[in-house]
Amino acid sequence: MIFIDTNYLLRFFLADLEDQHNQARKLLVDAAAGRIKLFTSTVVVFELYWVLRSFYQKDRRQIFQTLKDFLDLEFIHVEERATLKDSLETFERSTLSLVDCYNLAFAKSRNAKDFKTFDRKLAKYFS
Repeated sequence: MIFIDTNYLLRFFLADLEDQHNQARKLLVDAAAGRIKLFTSTVVVFELYWVLRSFYQKDRRQIFQTLKDFLDLEFIHVEERATLKDSLETFERSTLSLVDCYNLAFAKSRNAKDFKTFDRKLAKYFS
């Protein structure tokens, strides 16, 4: 198993540095073909979100699409993939941060009976 870090994913999706993009693309092609196995963490997904938003100034729609495209790459084992996909659905249809969306999805995935927060906007999404 090979761990894939945020910067490899950024180079693949942004294609802004040709040499690094090609290296990242080859790695993903090899994984898609079953020659290697890749995995990553939930933290990498959040770092990808943060860098796209803060450093690259991508808008919500662009961030959503990049994260969705990444999570659709089933040949990469992603910790908490189902919870992350659920959080992306809420992210797409709300103005909540991805962190808030993830916490909602995480609580629901664990069958939480209630969601205690002082954030009224966030509380409305828990049902």
